[in-house]
Amino acid sequence: VTILLPRFVSVGPVDVNRASVDELVALPGIGPVLAARIVAYREEHGMFRTLDELQKVSGIGRQTVDGLREKAVVSGESADQ
Repeated sequence: VTILLPRFVSVGPVDVNRASVDELVALPGIGPVLAARIVAYREEHGMFRTLDELQKVSGIGRQTVDGLREKAVVSGESADQ
């Protein structure tokens, strides 16, 4: 018997400041291309302070961000504000 499991199983909200491309792909509305753009943006500009800041990533708009609100969090710098 072979049991196939996804490479990543989310047990809670995904932290967009720490997540890998594979982890981000588990989020609704985020495919491999957007996940790679999120990671690239984060590496170039630093950590996200709010989920709304994801809209600065090419291809991510208000509707996508709204769909992430219960599945994703932003940690790190936002805790200091």
